[in-house]
Amino acid sequence: MRSAKIERNTAETRIALELELDGRGWYEVDTGVGFLNHMLELFARHGRFDLRLKCVGDTNVDDHHSVEDVGIALGAAFAQALGDKRGIVRYGSMLLPMDEALMLCAVDISGRAALGWKVEIPSQKIGTFDTELAKEFWLAFTRSLGAAVHFQQLAGENSHHIVEAMFKAAGRALGAATAIDPEHKDEIPSTKGVL
Repeated sequence: MRSAKIERNTAETRIALELELDGRGWYEVDTGVGFLNHMLELFARHGRFDLRLKCVGDTNVDDHHSVEDVGIALGAAFAQALGDKRGIVRYGSMLLPMDEALMLCAVDISGRAALGWKVEIPSQKIGTFDTELAKEFWLAFTRSLGAAVHFQQLAGENSHHIVEAMFKAAGRALGAATAIDPEHKDEIPSTKGVL
């Protein structure tokens, strides 16, 4: 079982998270940020990850701390569940359409954190969600996991569709990258011998 349990408690947020990489796409998510809940549900479903997540944060201030800390916790859960990364495919990508939006996500679970971001979200808000927090989430996630994650928006006018395409594409790309390669299940996928 490639799974993880993470508890992260700070003065700003309290997070409890359980992740199963080889899941069915089941989720129970309550971050205190409605739009982020929706995005993580899509992420889990399309990545086929089982995800239970509860965050209690200082949303009376704003959503920034909750969004960023959930990204940190989710990246840490992936890192924990992957262990030494033996047998994983390592790379994954998805070109995902969401109505008029078209989003590319490419992932390398390399042990090195990098976020490529060629995304233009037209509005500053989706409901009450600050759209700049989408980048903050993925920055926190990539740093915590230690992966290169690239997003390139090829089309899109509707902010909701753009961000939704991003999370769905990331779920699919990470699902592919974290999958076990049946022909090389006992190997570390690197000439270095370590990731």
